Amino acid sequence: KKTLIIIFNSKWTLNQFIKGIKMKYYKNKLEVIHQSTNKKKINFKNKKKIIIFVGRLNKSKGYDIFGNAVIKILNKHPDWKAIAIGDEPREKIIFNHKRFKNLGFQNNAKVTSWFKKSDISVVCSRINEPFGRTALEASSAGCAVIITNRGGLPEASSSALKIRNLSIKNLQNKIEKLIVNERYRKELQKKIYKNFSLSNKF
Repeated sequence: KKTLIIIFNSKWTLNQFIKGIKMKYYKNKLEVIHQSTNKKKINFKNKKKIIIFVGRLNKSKGYDIFGNAVIKILNKHPDWKAIAIGDEPREKIIFNHKRFKNLGFQNNAKVTSWFKKSDISVVCSRINEPFGRTALEASSAGCAVIITNRGGLPEASSSALKIRNLSIKNLQNKIEKLIVNERYRKELQKKIYKNFSLSNKF
């Protein structure tokens, strides 16, 4: 006898599905299988003072918040750089700063190489993400990850710094905390990397 099982990529998406449904209709029929990736082989000594944003460059993903916050950071900390990877043909959000580069769409191998050498990764979505692939990949490469507490994002990187109320100022403060306290930044990177469990092998 075959049993129907519905698979979700996060506990959050599962909980959205069962709202208003009596348990008897879904008991033992639902399962969460998170997305996964390979844990990257990295050398923390090779990390650079780079803040990275990967994903759709639009307001839903919080790119406008990221850009405005990171420019303030770059003006204050001349030894830091920012990288954006992604595109968005429907929405043009452009930032001009000599140490803020938009690399456009890149293949997975190049994105991975940037994660491996970046110190800080920001995933500041406004929307409730079903999961959070970017946070997953950044965590697997030992970045100090900053996320919004939205949807399934916390499940993708449980040890990441979380922003509950997304704003330019709040994101700027989180990044600033990691920049001025190098020891804290390095400890967070190693904690996130050590606690990364959503590997393909798992």
